[in-house]
Amino acid sequence: MDYKFLTNLQEELAFPEKGILSHILQKDDYVNITLFGFSAGEELSSHSAPTPAVLYFLQGEADVQLGPDTVAALAGSFVYMPPMLPHGILAKTPVRLLLIQMKCRPQ
Repeated sequence: MDYKFLTNLQEELAFPEKGILSHILQKDDYVNITLFGFSAGEELSSHSAPTPAVLYFLQGEADVQLGPDTVAALAGSFVYMPPMLPHGILAKTPVRLLLIQMKCRPQ
């Protein structure tokens, strides 16, 4: 059986001094899991994706646009996004988050 075990996600990706860093943890036919690090003030502009997705905030504070709403995300915040929901992120402090994109099972 293939599996992946990581002892501590916090140690998998350092906060960038400037910009946004990403590190793919798992990518296959079923899921795409990416760890992101944002420096304070960085923004991922509004966009949408064709798959359902989950954001889990590990560290920091961010404003998250979800359709017409903006919510304040903190360490421990969880977001589920259905396909094609416009969303964006503005890091108010350095932010570390996990993105999980779920794919349909291959037929």
